[in-house]
Amino acid sequence: MRTFVAALIAAMLVESCATKPPAASTSTATQPSPMSPTQQLVPVPAVVELTANSAFAITSDTIIRVPAGDSRLLAIGRFLADLIGLSASAEPLRAEAETGEAGPGAVHLQIGEVQESGDEAYELTIAPERVTIKGRTAAGVFYGVQTFRQLLPPFIEHEAVRLDKNRPVRAPAGRIVDSPRFEWRGAMLDVARHFLSVDEVKRYIDLMALHKLNRLHLHLADDQGWRIEIKSWPNLTAHGGTTEVGGGPGGFYSQQQYSSLVTYAQERFITIVPEIDMPGHTNAALASYAELNCTGKAPVLYTGIDVGFSALCVDKEITYEFIDDVVREIGAVTPGRYFHVGGDEVKTLTPAQYTQFIERVQTIVQTRGKQMIGWDEIAPAKLLPTSIVQHWRPKTTPKEAVTKGAKVIMSPADRAYLDMKYDTSTPIGLNWAAFIDVRRAYDWDPAAAAEGVPESAILGVEAPLWTETVGNIRDAEFLAFPRLAALAEVAWSRTERRNWDDFKGRLAGQAPRWTALGMNFHRSPDIPWRVHVD
Repeated sequence: MRTFVAALIAAMLVESCATKPPAASTSTATQPSPMSPTQQLVPVPAVVELTANSAFAITSDTIIRVPAGDSRLLAIGRFLADLIGLSASAEPLRAEAETGEAGPGAVHLQIGEVQESGDEAYELTIAPERVTIKGRTAAGVFYGVQTFRQLLPPFIEHEAVRLDKNRPVRAPAGRIVDSPRFEWRGAMLDVARHFLSVDEVKRYIDLMALHKLNRLHLHLADDQGWRIEIKSWPNLTAHGGTTEVGGGPGGFYSQQQYSSLVTYAQERFITIVPEIDMPGHTNAALASYAELNCTGKAPVLYTGIDVGFSALCVDKEITYEFIDDVVREIGAVTPGRYFHVGGDEVKTLTPAQYTQFIERVQTIVQTRGKQMIGWDEIAPAKLLPTSIVQHWRPKTTPKEAVTKGAKVIMSPADRAYLDMKYDTSTPIGLNWAAFIDVRRAYDWDPAAAAEGVPESAILGVEAPLWTETVGNIRDAEFLAFPRLAALAEVAWSRTERRNWDDFKGRLAGQAPRWTALGMNFHRSPDIPWRVHVD
């Protein structure tokens, strides 16, 4: 990542060319006409009033002003300064109190009342002489910054830039008022099947932040590997973390490394949600500790992709001591209030064994100060009002849990699973749920996706990326984008503001920015991708 820099710049020029798209996804769409300012925005805001006839220009005199003593807004101001790039004057970023009149060219970050409701609402006002980004909370200000970012030329995203007074940095004048439809706007990253490094996960966090996503669900343990240090059970990583799908070296995060991810995400207003899948998907744990098996014998490590064959011994007290230790240690380094226990694809237990297990684990999670989340198989259990069901099986419904007061995260596999192939030519990915092209990822309503689950019961939307075929962050980017941008709009934008034909044009306009960021995105032939900056 770039280090924070001192101030906003006068102008920049891209020094290196765009990365090439994968050969399998070359677009045949025609080049569109120049973009209007509105066409630059994904997700689409609630209210957009912009003009291309007037603009705010960033110069060497531009400063960012924040209220004195507000460390969160100061951090956002530094994020914005770093985003825009190298300083023209090398003067430090000045954080000044919002008192008196400011000179021309200032960007003001403020907390205050805005037209839209909700803690994450913001207003962005751009005039030739000043920019004001106001939010009800610091999170709202941060999302306003992301919108302002998308209105600036894509070349600001490039690591290699040099000053060019003939290529100014401008944002169109106008006003944007916005707030999200859903509280939960998430992405899940499976680091168990294939391990991803700390830097790779940070890269994913950065791309999430650009699209106003605010939950990163980390799938930290599965049959193929255990990925987080548990100090009271060290063999989980010493043995269970040493492999992955295909027999690679695996890996794991120390608690210190995991904490660094939590902090990095928090700085971008993203909450990390840890998942330790149980009672199934547990071969890495069973191979690490024989006593967790009903037979008392540890199985060998597993590197395949079949599911449903493993389960903790739910009749042993040691199993619950183990789970309590795991929840306690991970919970201690996870300030977010959620703990995901998996609960999916359990084929070796009776229904009674399974529900008794879930209900007991639910109590453990609550005792450790967290809210339990589980995949939709947990719905028949006696759930606490605080427990959350993550719906993933399209032909089922968690309405049974909803009638008991549970909230739902919508992740239908045939719409939201990013590990599914786009089409038959996609070089990586699976297709057991569906082939999911960009339109299929975009063109659905979470409030109509499951019988008996009204919008009032839906926390939001989450896009899982399982990594059976994903070996590195480049693979992850290719499967995630552009579908994650589509799902971000499903989660953020109001139904009446969403339209496929409009979205297709706005998505096409992301290509120069994504290219400047070095993203390995899939250039769907259905999208008229832009290959240059207007």
